[in-house]
Amino acid sequence: MTDTSADQDEAVYKIGDLAEEFGVTLRTLRFYEDKGLLKPTRVGVTRLFTKRDRARLKLILLGKRVGFSLTEVKRMIDLYDPRGKNVTQLKVALTKGEAQMRVLEEQRTSINTAIEELERTISVVRDMLAESD
Repeated sequence: MTDTSADQDEAVYKIGDLAEEFGVTLRTLRFYEDKGLLKPTRVGVTRLFTKRDRARLKLILLGKRVGFSLTEVKRMIDLYDPRGKNVTQLKVALTKGEAQMRVLEEQRTSINTAIEELERTISVVRDMLAESD
């Protein structure tokens, strides 16, 4: 973390700091900026990210990991109001989260079925090879 802000209480992160911390590329962070997901300030060519940007990045990566599109993630994040209770944001996040949970559970069922079928096939092939010795 680099503290280059006039307000010493506000943490500021350079692009490399966030890339390293979250295991993403600089290109990824610039892409998120281009899509309006992150809004760093600039000092010359240097991008400076705030704690808010860091929190947004954490949510972006969580959203991606669980299967949300960047558009969905942006819509949910943009509902945040730092002065409010964020009931709308929470309701949208809950609804989308529950729907995505159903999708992931269906995918898990399909994957488990595929694994079982492949295990049986591998067993049959091994037996056939053992018989041919």
